Amino acid sequence: MTERAYDKNTVWTHAVLPPMAPLAADHTADVCVVGAGIAGLTTAYLLAKAGKRVVVLDNGAVGGGESGFTTAHITHALDRRWASLTKLHSAGDLRRAARAHTVAIDTIERIVKEEEIDCDFRRVHGYLYAAPGSPPSTLRDEIEAAHRAGLGSVHYVDRAPLLDFDTGPAVCFPDQAQFHIRRYLAGLSRAIERDGGKLYTLAHVTDVDEGAMPQQVVVETARGHKIVASEAVLATSSPFIPRISVHMKQAGYRTYVIGLRMPRGAVPPGLYWDTADPFHYVRLANVDGADGPDEVLIVGGEDHKTGQAGDADQRHARLEAWARERFTQAGEVLHRWSGEVMETVDGLAYIGRVKGGSRILIATGDCGNGMTHGTIAGLVISDLVQGRDNPLASVFDPTRVNLSLAAVSEYVKENVNVACQYASWLGKGDVDDTSRIAPGAGAVVRRGLKKLAVYRDPQGQIHAMSAMCSHLGGIVSWNPSEKSWDCRCHGARYDAMGRVIRGPATADLAPAAPIEAPAGAGESVTPPRTPEVVPVPVTAVSVPQSRPAG
Repeated sequence: MTERAYDKNTVWTHAVLPPMAPLAADHTADVCVVGAGIAGLTTAYLLAKAGKRVVVLDNGAVGGGESGFTTAHITHALDRRWASLTKLHSAGDLRRAARAHTVAIDTIERIVKEEEIDCDFRRVHGYLYAAPGSPPSTLRDEIEAAHRAGLGSVHYVDRAPLLDFDTGPAVCFPDQAQFHIRRYLAGLSRAIERDGGKLYTLAHVTDVDEGAMPQQVVVETARGHKIVASEAVLATSSPFIPRISVHMKQAGYRTYVIGLRMPRGAVPPGLYWDTADPFHYVRLANVDGADGPDEVLIVGGEDHKTGQAGDADQRHARLEAWARERFTQAGEVLHRWSGEVMETVDGLAYIGRVKGGSRILIATGDCGNGMTHGTIAGLVISDLVQGRDNPLASVFDPTRVNLSLAAVSEYVKENVNVACQYASWLGKGDVDDTSRIAPGAGAVVRRGLKKLAVYRDPQGQIHAMSAMCSHLGGIVSWNPSEKSWDCRCHGARYDAMGRVIRGPATADLAPAAPIEAPAGAGESVTPPRTPEVVPVPVTAVSVPQSRPAG
């Protein structure tokens, strides 16, 4: 992953991250981990501590991918809600999943203490309260489902302890947690290097070959360097292996966040969610990571499927209006950002080997609970690599097929959505000629049978490339807030110049062939570097409309 232009607007960016050397040579290792977010670094930390030779690769900095854009709710109050999960999983799997997320919270706390990581970790209670119009049974059903999953401490309260407004009845999830994500990841990185692990940046991985050498995998980067290892772990939020099957069972969603200045003590510490659709999520953090008279009130929500909306400014504005109506002491907006979550068909992550006997393992499908799912990934994958049985492996197995009525229904609904996105090949472009594209903006333009992603840089120069995602051929959309091209089918993202910044794509958008510009425009397009591929429509997963980025 690469660092993004709007990174400065997150609440975590003041953290000092350990330097990562560029990958400049080939290496050998027991395990090569791709991705320096919470899943990748937790996996690397546990394996290095167990004596394995570990190499971690990332195209950007520690926490430069989706982990750095979380709101860092550490909780077993899962975003899909336990009442919904009871329709998707057996009673035994529900209990194992609940236990896994509880253990993940405990594991983070243990690592913080053992490694003496200064990351503002604290235990807090979580509160789910009913939004106006929610069915009266919503909270009762959630408590009953949580108890069936083994979360016996979950209980009813008359209201959440917010001071500025009365939430009405709420469900309390005791002993959840929060922290500063980048400080935590920095601590993991230092511990990995202490135990002999190596971390490298500027390492854009393009392929993992497990057939080139007996009992080995070869991890290849765009700059030609190779890591030969016994196992490879793809912890990149949305992996490029397997190319199709896992992406038929999950989909990418954008979620939006603001941070408002708030007098310290005006909001009691805690994690807060409502039951609206899309729902809102709230927590506190220190201003610039330090104690002081003020805190940051983090408010998120307003989710949509990646590439299928271009109104980020309005979504941030709605979040601000919602927050100011309920938190009357809120001050200026200090931060605005967004993140991406991967929603699976059954509400649990995909963690483990891509197929039986494979030496390639993945961690994906955070479902908005990336802090706990990422930690579970480390626990499960470290056991699998060391040949140990883990009772959670079957619950999170990437090859699982959920045939429950609820899961199949979600799967079928998404077929319609994905088919509509591929049908956009037949429609018009956003504009009819490039002269209508303002400096610093982009638009999809039709030229004959092709669609082009056209960006005009701030100096007025036109840059054009194929609008076809290099993963499976979906059409990308311009994201004006983040100045990126987002695939509306499987969540891949590219910067304004077409360089891939998020999987499952590994290749850039192909530059367009020279075309004739409209009369008087005097604009041309660079020759292509690679041929276009035939689009392959596949299905993913439909989910409720809001998931916290953490």
